Amino acid sequence: MASLVPVSDPADPRLADYVRLRDVNLRKSLEAEHGLFVAEGEKVIRRAVAAGHPVRSLLMARRWFEPLADVLDGLDAPVYVADDATMESVTGFQVHRGALASLERLPLPTVDDVVAGARRIIVCEDIVDHTNIGAIFRCAAALGVDAAVLAPRCADPLYRRSVKVSMGAVFALPYARMTDWHNGLSTLREHGFRLLALTPAPDALPIDDVPIGDVRTAERRALLLGSEGDGLSSRWLHEADHRVRIPMSEAALDRGVDSLNVVAAAAIACYGLTR
Repeated sequence: MASLVPVSDPADPRLADYVRLRDVNLRKSLEAEHGLFVAEGEKVIRRAVAAGHPVRSLLMARRWFEPLADVLDGLDAPVYVADDATMESVTGFQVHRGALASLERLPLPTVDDVVAGARRIIVCEDIVDHTNIGAIFRCAAALGVDAAVLAPRCADPLYRRSVKVSMGAVFALPYARMTDWHNGLSTLREHGFRLLALTPAPDALPIDDVPIGDVRTAERRALLLGSEGDGLSSRWLHEADHRVRIPMSEAALDRGVDSLNVVAAAAIACYGLTR
């Protein structure tokens, strides 16, 4: 059973894992140094624990004991109990979900390992917004994508905001991070993936016109998703086998709306990829 430890001092060094959770630069440094990440809320904590991430500690309001009783019963980690004011002072925001967990990161698989048994994958290039990464993982996992590959500069799927927005889908979708952006797509080609670059360019092929085939027997497909502002780099667009687009309505085009945000586009394209 986890040990319950009342805390009231926001400067208590035992709470260092939870300090200033909205300070992205601080969190990147702290989490990388200690190999940890923070999960927020009952459902996400459950999914993180179920995925095998060792628990370092929890920080919660007393009212969350009962909802998480079965999880706490199996843990050998301290549970720091604090009132809402103390939690807000430590984290830098009101913790509406009432419970936080600090967990250890697991070693990431290599790109070769994560795509070895996959048929349909997404490949994210320089998507830097943590909310977008979390939402894309949720879409991909829900629609049956097998795995994700991230370019080196992509946002961290295990950053607190990413995990929260994904509702724990970051634990359900296997992923790996490229070590070499310049030649990263060549690894996927070696595994037999055909590369589909998603772009709003009007001369790109409508995504429904790309022959996908039976997902169980057709060739492997990798959907390339670009950054929030500029989209895919010219190098990745050039290396793709097909440049594909989601057709916009003529009325929308007349009003100057020529594309979707990356999350909406990823959801539609993942549905087409796995249909």
